[in-house]
Amino acid sequence: MQLIGDISADRPLLVLAVKEEAAHLDGTLPVLLTGMGKVNAATALATVLARGPRPSSIVNLGTAGALTAGWAGSTQEVAIVIQHDLDTDLLHTLTGDSFGGPLKLAGSGTGPTLATGDTFVSESAARERLAARADLVDMEGYALASVAQQAGVPIRLIKHVSDEADEGAARSWRESVDDCARILAGWVRTHLA
Repeated sequence: MQLIGDISADRPLLVLAVKEEAAHLDGTLPVLLTGMGKVNAATALATVLARGPRPSSIVNLGTAGALTAGWAGSTQEVAIVIQHDLDTDLLHTLTGDSFGGPLKLAGSGTGPTLATGDTFVSESAARERLAARADLVDMEGYALASVAQQAGVPIRLIKHVSDEADEGAARSWRESVDDCARILAGWVRTHLA
C-alpha cells in the first residue's frame, strides 16, 4: 500500500492497484496504490478511510480484461460489480444468509458488469464461463466498491480494457499497460478537472 498526496474532504481519491497503471497521473489528486487482488485492495482502502480524513469520493482506475467481444481498447464506467470467485449461491444454501452479492454502483447508468476475482483470467475456458455473468474482469473492483459502500463514500469504477482475458492476456497487459495508464490519466483530466 502506498498513499501519494494528501486526502481532503473536497477532492476525490484515485485508487489503483499498481504503479504501472498510475504512471501518467499528474499528482493533482491523491493516489492510493493498493497492490493486486481483493485482500490488498480492501485492506488498503479500509485503512486509509479509517485514518481519515475521508475523500469526497473514490475513483478506482485500472485495467480490465474483456469477457465478450466489442470492449477491447475502450474505457468504461462499471454499472454492476460481482465476485466471480465466491460461490454466493452455495453459501446461501449452507447458511441461509447472502454474502457478497452483486453491487450496483450509483450513477453508473447502463455500463458493463465487472467480475472481480483473485485470478488473472488468461484462458479461453475461464473467459467463456465468466462471460455468462459479466462483460469485463479485474482483480480489485468488487473489494473497493464493497469497502466504499460500507463506509458511505461514493465510488466509481473506471476500467480501460487492456486485453481479451484469454491465453494472450498476460502479454497484452504488459505491452499495453503504459498506453492504458496514459488513457486513464486523460480520463481523469477530462472528467475530474
